Order: sequence, then C-alpha cells, then structure tokens
Amino acid sequence: MTLSAPRLGAIAVLFDGENVLLARRRNPPDAGLWGFPGGHVELGESALDAAAREVFEETGITAEPLEYLTNIDVVRHGAEGRVTVHYLLAAVLCRYVRGTPMPADDVTEATWVPLARLRAGGLVTSDRVLPLAEQALLRLQARRD
Repeated sequence: MTLSAPRLGAIAVLFDGENVLLARRRNPPDAGLWGFPGGHVELGESALDAAAREVFEETGITAEPLEYLTNIDVVRHGAEGRVTVHYLLAAVLCRYVRGTPMPADDVTEATWVPLARLRAGGLVTSDRVLPLAEQALLRLQARRD
C-alpha cells in the first residue's frame, strides 16, 4: 500500500466516574491492543463530531464532545524504511451521556476500565493511552472547578 498523505482520525476519551472507556482494536495497525474508541474523520465532519460518532459506532455509548485534548502523530515504518502508517489523531475529551459498552464495527471488546487497573499496567494498550487518560482526568477536574 502506498500512502500519499497522512490520514486524519479522532479518538474519544471519556470517563464514567473513575472508569475510562476502552476498546480492543480488531484491525491493524493496533489489532489486539486496547485503546480509545475512534476512527477516521469524514469529509466535512469536525474531529469533535467524528469522535462522538465513532464512540457510538464502536461501543454503543452516547457521548458529548467537550474539547480537544491534544494531537497524536502515529507514524510507522516498514522493513525497508518506508512509511506504512501515518495518522494524525485528534484526541477529544467527551462527556459520557448514556449506554452500556457493546463491541461493534472494528472493535472486539469494549468496556469501562478502572483507571487504577490502567495505571497498574495490566492491559496491553496502544501508545499513550495512560498519559492521555491522565490528561483527560485533569481536564475534567479543571472543568468542574
């Protein structure tokens, strides 16, 4: 596969109390890893809206996008040094509205994970999941103050 440009994606970071919503990816590049629900931003769609749409499509959870947290570059190279994956992910802080996690679309599992379990390192996750969860929690606390 030849890449002509980076792809834009959005991931949704949301909590229900001290539990963060995670999904196990079905497809490469992170197949089998736990991470935040998310996917491609469609033409004409904001990354905020894409995050809310993707979390619903992948987990059945309804979420309200609140604000951008950060951007994450995902660049991977093949054996010959060529770029095989290049995504720019907009990490979006979302508010949990309703729903029970049920895997769908391109995830095999979806669940609320206690932040303490994530901190303990018991899950094999995509890059930056724990730091992003911590950042989101701080931002949520600041929004309440």
